Amino acid sequence: MQSRSIEIRSFDGKSFNAYLSLPPAGSGPGIVLIQEIFGVNRHIRAVADQYAMDGYVVLAPDVFWRTEPGLDIGYGPEDVAKGKAMKQSLDFTLAAKDLASVVATLRALPECNGKVASLGYCMGGLLSYLCAVHAQVDAAVCYYPGGIEQSMESAAQVTCPILFHFAGNDPVIPDTAVQAVRNAFAGNGRVQIEVHPGVDHGFNCWARSAYNQKAAALAHGMTLSFLAGAL
Repeated sequence: MQSRSIEIRSFDGKSFNAYLSLPPAGSGPGIVLIQEIFGVNRHIRAVADQYAMDGYVVLAPDVFWRTEPGLDIGYGPEDVAKGKAMKQSLDFTLAAKDLASVVATLRALPECNGKVASLGYCMGGLLSYLCAVHAQVDAAVCYYPGGIEQSMESAAQVTCPILFHFAGNDPVIPDTAVQAVRNAFAGNGRVQIEVHPGVDHGFNCWARSAYNQKAAALAHGMTLSFLAGAL
């Protein structure tokens, strides 16, 4: 396993960091891994390494770099409050442009075969969807994307395959939001929507109380199958 921090040039001539994890084979398709509200923390770096072990060149950018570079927090009450405040202050339009720079950087790395997917969790799930709209990724995976129902007006702009993972008992994303996604992509055979019954928001994160091993493993397998087909 090889990992390091690399510098990304933004569209407006600035720079920010991203965590790069390389597969044992040294090369492969790319994944832009997009953080939750807790920064590129220990868990996100471990997820990057997990997908690198699956054969992907993984780049996890610092989404909050414009306001607080290097944010790395846990999951306690104060951390959650901090993360929510960071999300509220995030300019999603700027963040989408920054992610387009990340996609272009990853695609140009010699270790990447030129194919790139985005994959994100919660806030990162929404940003992964925005990558499908604006960043010309080859595929997108969106785990429990908070606020996704408010971005469905751009669904017609999506041309790449998308996989959505929703939690069946999610207090953050109601059934009406999931239905809004179904309605927006009705008839689009390239969009896959999975609802995992009996689990909560954040079920993929083994560092949180919402973690569900069975659902996380099942979703990971679905994601790998989806990415193998799309990339």
